[in-house]
Amino acid sequence: MLELTYTGFSCSYKRLKGTIASFLYSSFGHRRDLKLYAFGNTLLSRCAFHDRAWFVLSNSKMASTSSAEGAALNSSDKVKLITVLSIDGGGVRGIIPATVLAFLEEELKKLDGPDSRIADYFDVVAGTSTGGLLTTMLTAPKNGRPLFDAKDLAQFYIDESPKIFPQKNGFFSKIGTALKMVGAPKYDGKYLHSLLRKYLGETRLDATLTNVVIPTFDISYLQPTIFSSFELKHQPAKNALLSDITISTAAAPTFFPAHYFETKDGKGETRAFNLVDGGLAANNPTLCAMSQVSQNIILGNGDFFPQKPVDYGKFMVISLGCGLNPKEKYSAKDAAKWGLLNWIIKDGTVPIVDMFNAASADMVDIHLSVLFGALRSSHHYLRIQYDQLSGSAGSIDDCSKENMDRLVEIGEELLRKNVSRVDLETGRNVEMPGEGTNAQQLTKFAKLLSDERRRRKEMPQIN
Repeated sequence: MLELTYTGFSCSYKRLKGTIASFLYSSFGHRRDLKLYAFGNTLLSRCAFHDRAWFVLSNSKMASTSSAEGAALNSSDKVKLITVLSIDGGGVRGIIPATVLAFLEEELKKLDGPDSRIADYFDVVAGTSTGGLLTTMLTAPKNGRPLFDAKDLAQFYIDESPKIFPQKNGFFSKIGTALKMVGAPKYDGKYLHSLLRKYLGETRLDATLTNVVIPTFDISYLQPTIFSSFELKHQPAKNALLSDITISTAAAPTFFPAHYFETKDGKGETRAFNLVDGGLAANNPTLCAMSQVSQNIILGNGDFFPQKPVDYGKFMVISLGCGLNPKEKYSAKDAAKWGLLNWIIKDGTVPIVDMFNAASADMVDIHLSVLFGALRSSHHYLRIQYDQLSGSAGSIDDCSKENMDRLVEIGEELLRKNVSRVDLETGRNVEMPGEGTNAQQLTKFAKLLSDERRRRKEMPQIN
């Protein structure tokens, strides 16, 4: 049973209840025996599948109180921080988080030497759509080390995007493209597929250098399919080729075709996947990654962490967005007149995709802001997002040199901007006084990551 006392929290009980409920259901929503109860100032949850253990979440701790063993396990210092990196979807705007990641990796190199790579420091790397592409580039192995250095990510986009998103200039060409999108994807995806096959080859999910979580959406079942390192033990059919997973999570409706592939489980049984962009399920996969870790621990799988209880205050999360258009981009007065064509293409953007992606990403950010605030651990959650994209910078497929150079500039500008957090009432990002710039915070997080890695290396090995 989970018990949450929220006395003293700055957010309302109604909002906190909704946030924790969403967190629980994202972790265990497939279980029909999960129930939430509210008694006065307490929110209770019980899962029949694990009712031996009582978990208490009060201010900043979650600990098992089922036995003295639980207390002993919780005192273990084996894992001091659970480190999570999450990258949103956003097409060519992946250049923005790529620029931020290059800065973070350089800070890690300053601390631990030139061979340091992002995959060495995070327990989990999660990515959706273009974020899934960045995730595989950072974690797929090449001679035992990551396929790409972070400093090369933005250049990869600049070099390859014009071939992934081939542009047709001219008035009549644009009209033809718009008409084509009514009956077929804008791009055939062939170059992207061949590029990923070339770089990733026969590498499968179980070969990544750290745990990864990549959401997709299965249109045959109308439900998310999450490719997670944590699930392979019990779902071997998900040990797919990284190329298939990356093609799937990037298969944005109206832009690329849906992707079909098959795998076999340990018994030789075939499983078919009919997948599209993971942004339909979780364009910001941070909560998805945390849920995977939580489920792994609570269900007692000891492969990842030695203790069964989990203190959510020990999560350290860096969540990177691909930029958003200003909140007042569309109006109901205008949209009331739109037909099919306007919903899929309007002023060089795709409104319906923009809305799905923004809603998904913002909801996760709001939930996590409340959760980390409730746990008095806001200093362990860093969300870096640019919310003032304009013109072609807001497009997910404008790969003109001018636009891609502008996206690099936005990433660099974002590093110089002050840390901001989402306002729970308006949904806008507001600067946080006294917390410095995003670059300064990333430098602090790099030190925490370095210290944690060093501490783990110094821990005596238990055979």
